[in-house]
Amino acid sequence: MADPEIATKAPESDAQEDAPAPAPVPVPTAVPTAVPTPAPAPAPAPAPTLSDHCTSDRPTPAGRASTGEITKLGDVDVYISKPADYPHTPSRLLLLLTGGTGLQSVNNQIQADRFASEGGYVVVMPDLFGGDAAPNSTKTAFSSGSESGSSLLDTFKTKAAEAAKSFMIDMWLARHTEEKVLPILHKVLDAARDEFADAVASGGGIYAVGYCFGGRYIFLLAAERPVPPPSGAGGGLTMPWSPSAAASAASPQPSDDEEASRPKTAGPYIKAGAIAHATLVSRDDFAGLKAPISVVSVEHDPMFPDEVRTAAEDYMSKNNVEHEVQVYPGVPHGFAVLGDYDDPNIQQAQVTAFEQMLKWLNDH
Repeated sequence: MADPEIATKAPESDAQEDAPAPAPVPVPTAVPTAVPTPAPAPAPAPAPTLSDHCTSDRPTPAGRASTGEITKLGDVDVYISKPADYPHTPSRLLLLLTGGTGLQSVNNQIQADRFASEGGYVVVMPDLFGGDAAPNSTKTAFSSGSESGSSLLDTFKTKAAEAAKSFMIDMWLARHTEEKVLPILHKVLDAARDEFADAVASGGGIYAVGYCFGGRYIFLLAAERPVPPPSGAGGGLTMPWSPSAAASAASPQPSDDEEASRPKTAGPYIKAGAIAHATLVSRDDFAGLKAPISVVSVEHDPMFPDEVRTAAEDYMSKNNVEHEVQVYPGVPHGFAVLGDYDDPNIQQAQVTAFEQMLKWLNDH
């Protein structure tokens, strides 16, 4: 396989085609003729949100099994993996954020184990979804496979399965928004700072890696952003008719001294981060980036489009954020998550991506 290419700059925007001119108005004869109306342009196809690689595991490598444990941290289920010689040997703390397959995925657990055994990190992998992992192709309402029958019926079954899965993923994403996920992460981070204070101190902060769905949250945790004013303290979103309006009105307003001492910004929450084939990322997610970031990206990935990737590079370059971006050609979205592939090029790319991410963390 060719070496991964380093992304450089955003592609030029495609020129827009001129809209078709309306048909000429016919000259009336005995009966006036209606003026033909140009057909509206078809709506653009919606951008994909999650791929099969985000919601389904590849086969687990033969002879591999997870070695960590599932426990509670900040009242959140987490998978913990530790180096064999911890705590006798100092270790650093690593937060691992998964794709849609979630906490119970054996492949995700083995991925955490690799960072512990090969990198010497105490790894905390939280359940971002409260036990509600993303739906995959085995859970759709229709099977995409077909029994004997006409090709038309087979096509209908396939389309029905695709529509059902797309609907289920959209519903799942609506249940796991930023407003739901970030509070989970902050609970885990707060509890981890207490539970593994030695590892946090050893690394001078918390490190983080994220795959697919979890990749976007590495961008968010690596940023310094304004702190919104507390509810009822001016600028809040409490409305007079909302249930909390009376309580907000009755609560004492902060004094000038309290307001002056209130932090105006928060973050970054991690010391350095590494991201592999992130999904659901927008340009707004790069605002305030401060912590060093390494990005594993797939060439021509519709889940992390070239224009979004290059926007991230441009922002980090202009704002002096230490970063690296490696673009891997000829591999599918999700390739960096542990799992078996028949293609030796993908196998090698998976090894290279892990080494890229681990080296970045070790170097920071």
